[in-house]
Formats: sequence, structure tokens, C-alpha cells
Amino acid sequence: MNTAVNYDTPIVSAQTVRESPLGLELSDAQCALLASTASAVCLDEGTLLLEEGHVDDTLYVVSSGSLNVVKPTGGGDNIVLQTLHAGDMAGILGFVDGVAHSAAIQATTQCELFALDRKDLESLVERDPLLVYQVMRAVVRAAHRILGRMNAQFVEMSNYISKQHGRY
Repeated sequence: MNTAVNYDTPIVSAQTVRESPLGLELSDAQCALLASTASAVCLDEGTLLLEEGHVDDTLYVVSSGSLNVVKPTGGGDNIVLQTLHAGDMAGILGFVDGVAHSAAIQATTQCELFALDRKDLESLVERDPLLVYQVMRAVVRAAHRILGRMNAQFVEMSNYISKQHGRY
């Protein structure tokens, strides 16, 4: 399994940021400023973006392609927890508070992403605090969507196990 992440294309366009969830509330100038702090990441199919247990402080935003969030089952296989597509974010908790990744993320197709390092975003606080605030709002919205999806899945699983509400 290939684990090399290609950072050879360091240029991220303002348009790429604009089209991402991070750019929703940003002006064109703010998108350009954020793009100047980001790095482009290109992954081949099968390449690991993140390994379970790895610690870093980088947020990844999928521009194109798809990736699976996977967790080992113990028998040598992985279970797919979620599939990420354009506009989805990865590494949110590590970006926010530096915790180890709870799952691995592997490209299922060729992918293009951009990476934003926490220190690079923090370096913009004095220059444009509103930009930093708006980016963090976008990150919290993404985390909120994930939590909502997990809660819905938990309810579905609980209903299935207890065979309640006449659905199973």
C-alpha cells in the first residue's frame, strides 16, 4: 500500500479555496490569502492520506476524487466508515486540537486536495482575524455534519438491534 503523499504542486488557487467549504463566507481577497498558505496534495489510487494513530495538525479539503475512511477489523481487513468526496474535510480533530487520527484515510481514485496547517492559519490571526474566524466556522460546520450523521446512524443501529418502531 502506497503511503507517499505528493506535495510537489505547492500552488493552490484562490478559486479552489472559493469552491471549497472554507471559502463560502470569504471575500476574493481572503480566498487568495488563504490559498497562499495552503499546499496542494495529489494522491494516486490506493495511497494513504492519513494513518490511524498518526498525529499532525493539518486539515485536508478534497477538491476532486474520493477517499475511504477505514478502520481495521482485526482480521486483516478494513471496514469503510465513510467515503469522502469533493468538498469534504479530513483531519479535523488533529487540526483543531492535535489528537491522533482515529482511522486511516485511503484514496479510492486519483485525488486532489489542499492542505492547511494550523500554524499557517494561526499566522493570519493578526492580519485578518475575520478570515480565521470564518474558516473555523466552516470547520465546526463540517464537524457538526459528521456528528449529526453519526447520531443518525446510531439511532438506526439501535432501532435495528432492538427492532423498535416497526421498521425492521
